[in-house]
Amino acid sequence: MASRVSLKTKGKATGKGSKGSDERSITQAVKEWTNWTMKKVKVVTHYGFIPLIIIIGMNSEPKPQLSQLLSPV
Repeated sequence: MASRVSLKTKGKATGKGSKGSDERSITQAVKEWTNWTMKKVKVVTHYGFIPLIIIIGMNSEPKPQLSQLLSPV
């Protein structure tokens, strides 16, 4: 069986530490998941924003050529 790591808390012990540690582990899991998700969103946004703008520009009327869309004039 796998052993479970428990965190020691400061203050008075209530004798039923499983509820507090479960809440803490859920909170920690949510924080880790949120951090992981935000890192992925940052990468996708960083590399996907300009290509998205180009695709939207290519599908608009009148239909420009790629060279016209990328030129600064």
